[in-house]
Amino acid sequence: QVQLVESGGGLVQAGGSLRLSCAASGRTFSSYRMGWFRQAPGKDREFVAAIRSGGSLFYADSVKGRFTISRDNAKNTLYLQMNSLKFEDTAVYYCAAGQSATGSSYLPANYDYWGQGTQVTVSS
Repeated sequence: QVQLVESGGGLVQAGGSLRLSCAASGRTFSSYRMGWFRQAPGKDREFVAAIRSGGSLFYADSVKGRFTISRDNAKNTLYLQMNSLKFEDTAVYYCAAGQSATGSSYLPANYDYWGQGTQVTVSS
């Protein structure tokens, strides 16, 4: 069992930056595929970024070049650095962990554990 707790959300003006953190419990954090997803009101949950245990990175086209995902296995923590934020980045951001090394990192179904989410609001 893995518990995930996100932090770092808040209100920011367009063009600003935020860094989200996701603290994970358990001793096998380094072996998990980790991802960030987001969900805006009235929309489906969508993929944002992922990092596999081996370090491979994946980004949604909408955030490529602006967001950076990283992990600190010694601290059991996942990060999402968000720069040049846009109004359309407003959403609840979720951290997710997946046990399997196979399957697409873009799909929510390939993640086994989810955090409670943290709100990011970008004012225009």
